[in-house]
Amino acid sequence: MSRTTTRWAPLTSTALCIAGLGASAYLTVEHFSSSPSYACPESATINCVKVTTSSYSELLGIPVALLGLLFFLVMTPLCLPIAWRLDNPWVPRLRLAGITLGVAFVIYLVWAELFRIDAICLWCTGVHAVTLALFAVVVLDAALRPIAAADATSGLPPRNAGRVAGKGR
Repeated sequence: MSRTTTRWAPLTSTALCIAGLGASAYLTVEHFSSSPSYACPESATINCVKVTTSSYSELLGIPVALLGLLFFLVMTPLCLPIAWRLDNPWVPRLRLAGITLGVAFVIYLVWAELFRIDAICLWCTGVHAVTLALFAVVVLDAALRPIAAADATSGLPPRNAGRVAGKGR
């Protein structure tokens, strides 16, 4: 029997992972490019080059952009619709642990942009927003799952199921 989950979480999380993969892949390519040309305005506040070449753009010698790409490469299989239907209890735990780690890192990077680098990168902000949205989807689904699971095992119709007027059994 497959796991009970919200209907919107699998597709929403997959779409967010694909968006995160795209943006972090772009940032990774730009990082390793000999002459980065970010599609980003350059002002005092918004400056992708300043952010992505700062001392905070690497962690233990590994580019943060590459870490973001690796993060989404790991999260994508955990967020595919088939992964949401698996009976293995470790998949939702890994998904929740992974996105919690991702959000903690995003908080650190936003702090660095705002209080140490004094500039923000729009591409990085996009990745941060996707990560936060993915966190919201995973946590909200985890919070709603006990209700959906209780409905599925009680034999009663789901509490949120709409009834179609005029339809018989």
